[in-house]
Amino acid sequence: MRHIDSVRFRQVAADMFAMVVFGFVAGMAIEIFVSGMSFQQSLASRTLSIPVNLTIALPYGLFRDWILRSSQKISTQFWMKKVADMFAYVTFQSPVYATILFIVGASFEQIITAVLSNALIAGGMGVVYGAFLDTCRKWFRVPAYS
Repeated sequence: MRHIDSVRFRQVAADMFAMVVFGFVAGMAIEIFVSGMSFQQSLASRTLSIPVNLTIALPYGLFRDWILRSSQKISTQFWMKKVADMFAYVTFQSPVYATILFIVGASFEQIITAVLSNALIAGGMGVVYGAFLDTCRKWFRVPAYS
């Protein structure tokens, strides 16, 4: 039982670390360079996103693991994991991201632009985040999703 608790603790820590670091860097880049938000708006958004990301990190990690396991029933090809990472990222993160932007006072147009931009490039972001999360889990000695 103690080993399971240790693994769960490391998974929570790895998922939180990955979500906060990736969310801060990727979100700020999109908000400033794509959506036209000011540095101050983006910094407020990224600051607000830290406790949100800490809260959603484990549920997202579990959701992603479930999507990855489910996708393997469709195909075990390498590309399927990438498609599953894209799908998991877009479907889970878009509503959370829109809410954060709304709370920090982004305009409707900025929210739509940021969320759609995020969704459009989520193919790359979801895959990159999936690889980053897997790397963080290795650093924290967490077993793979399968």
